[in-house]
Amino acid sequence: MAQIIIKYKLKAGVTREQYENWTRTTDYPTMRGLTRVARFVNYRTVRNLLSDAAPTVDYVEFFDIADMDGFLGEDMGSSTVQAVMSEFMQFVDAPEFLIAEEVV
Repeated sequence: MAQIIIKYKLKAGVTREQYENWTRTTDYPTMRGLTRVARFVNYRTVRNLLSDAAPTVDYVEFFDIADMDGFLGEDMGSSTVQAVMSEFMQFVDAPEFLIAEEVV
């Protein structure tokens, strides 16, 4: 199963509380409601494992996508996903969207 991984920092002036409330009330229910999204979780970074340096990102999202072609071809362009993406982009700065697959 392919994954979408999104890494990002919050925009200046956006608090974790504001963003995490939006995640719980809008992002989770909307994106988890899509048929092709088998799993979606969002992680807040808290510290670096091997140094005292601040993490380079504030959040990392993981999506397990059952049908990546269908997700990219149909879901991404839907009004539902576009509305969530528009709101998401108001909270975050320079997100990196990655498609990944497991090494087996």
